[in-house]
Amino acid sequence: MIGHVLGGAAALAASPPVQDPGTASGNGRTVTFGLFVFFIVVTLGITVWARLNTKSAVDYYAGGHAFSGPQNGIALAGDYMSAASFLGIAGIIALSGYDGFLYSIGFLVAWLLTLLLVELMRNAGRFTMADVLVYRARTQSPVRTAAAVSTVTVSVFYLLAQMVGAGALVALLLGIHPGETFLGMSAEAAKTWTIVVVGALMIFYVMFGGMKATTWVQIIKAVLLIGGGVALTVLVLARFGYNLSGLLGSAAESSGKGAAFLEPGLKYGKDVPGDPYHTLLNKIDFISLALALVLGTAGLPHIVTRFYTVPDGRAARTSVNWAIGLVGAFYLMTLALGFGAAALVGRKAIMAQDPAGNTAVPQLAKALGDHFGGPVGGDLMLAFIGAVAFATILAVVSGLVLASSTSLAHDYFGHVLMFGRPRESQEVGVARFAACLIGVLAIVLAVIAKNMNVAFLVALAFAMAAAANLPAIVLSLFWKRFNSAGVVSGIYGGLVSSLVLVFFSPVVSGKVDPLTGQSLSLFPKGVDFHFFPLENPGIVSIPFGFLCAVVGTYLGRADADSRRYDELSFRSLTGAGSV
Repeated sequence: MIGHVLGGAAALAASPPVQDPGTASGNGRTVTFGLFVFFIVVTLGITVWARLNTKSAVDYYAGGHAFSGPQNGIALAGDYMSAASFLGIAGIIALSGYDGFLYSIGFLVAWLLTLLLVELMRNAGRFTMADVLVYRARTQSPVRTAAAVSTVTVSVFYLLAQMVGAGALVALLLGIHPGETFLGMSAEAAKTWTIVVVGALMIFYVMFGGMKATTWVQIIKAVLLIGGGVALTVLVLARFGYNLSGLLGSAAESSGKGAAFLEPGLKYGKDVPGDPYHTLLNKIDFISLALALVLGTAGLPHIVTRFYTVPDGRAARTSVNWAIGLVGAFYLMTLALGFGAAALVGRKAIMAQDPAGNTAVPQLAKALGDHFGGPVGGDLMLAFIGAVAFATILAVVSGLVLASSTSLAHDYFGHVLMFGRPRESQEVGVARFAACLIGVLAIVLAVIAKNMNVAFLVALAFAMAAAANLPAIVLSLFWKRFNSAGVVSGIYGGLVSSLVLVFFSPVVSGKVDPLTGQSLSLFPKGVDFHFFPLENPGIVSIPFGFLCAVVGTYLGRADADSRRYDELSFRSLTGAGSV
């Protein structure tokens, strides 16, 4: 098979790799910046409209439960397909070939588990994950507090990674390199101001528009993203005469890795010759990453809150069906985008702009535009993909801030501090204040960390969601003996174990590039206090979260309430009594 693919490439009359695409010209920068501004104006208009139509807590938290299954499914896809999905996965495929596609598979398979839980969660809850967890709890305050802590922690880690990525990405998309300026800004200033602008916009969307504005921003973003992906995929295939074998073969030749580019082992689960211990660690680490990606989605707070925007459980299931279709189609397109970038841009040019490969898709867009439409076509394609990436970042960060502020206002303020009897206007006011507070915190942290390697935070967020939230959700729905002590123990056990293991892992200290001698960890070279050998904690923290939940249940003083379990089971399966 590999030989056939390489043979097909040899017969294909393709141009040599473009060595420096993706850098916008002066006109390209202007077009890109203009599209950014246009998208901002449109979304601000949507936010104003949503503010005028947001009258109650149900409107603010859940869009009035008024979105249809297909609408919410498109928004779910938009919420889930972050910049890491759009740019990161295609970049990994462009640099690592077959192994990069494993990320796509993990993200897609995760929705199959989500499909099993979504209808049950929508029927059993109202606004947040905690609404499901407290249904059987004799004492609600500890459960809601733990759920709020988990929601904010997971969301902030995910949010920080998106914000830092936004600064670097937009600077690159505008073609601002060290020593160059745009609108009087240096590359470093552009990063900072991008973080501030993205943060200010997400605060505005959430504070004033709530779930209605956030959902429509995500729908628009999803349509743009799918449209951009289809356009690039068609152009890539057209470039190779719709010969997939030729595309793969050309990508393998341009990668410098040959046939190994189309086989597993370049990035994940690497074999280390003569070192069976590190070979085993690499394979276990990959399994750990896969577990976090597959199991974490159903526990991500900004995904869970989306289920409550539809009127009932059936519509929630329809939402997930739509999301699976859209996400699946998109991740298939990442194959064409990643291998297309490898073939048409080349490994050297991709790594020259960003060693992680995050600008492979914009570079591919520029190369395709130049080929089919000349310099003007290249600038337009680059500008469009840049605007899509910007829309992607705005949509995801808005969803994260909304999930956090909703949990703080509804769970902690409304049910812990106000004993479940707040005025609706008070709760919504606190939610808006919390959105502002979390947004400002995210801006400050992202500006401080803008030059740090924070890519591991996305995987950490998934690992924490799988270790802390998933055990509590699954055991609440399916274990009759489960009680509030088990919920609290499982959430805190999963959170703490994930954070501790990552802090003492190679992603924080002790990892050095054997070729360059540079630190690949968060801390500089020479600082090494790691003792946990894996970079991804999921394989340990996820079972530990379940274990803590089980042990906490048996050690808890309060006995399980079998009557409430029967009520929850009936409600989650039938939707009777859900709102």
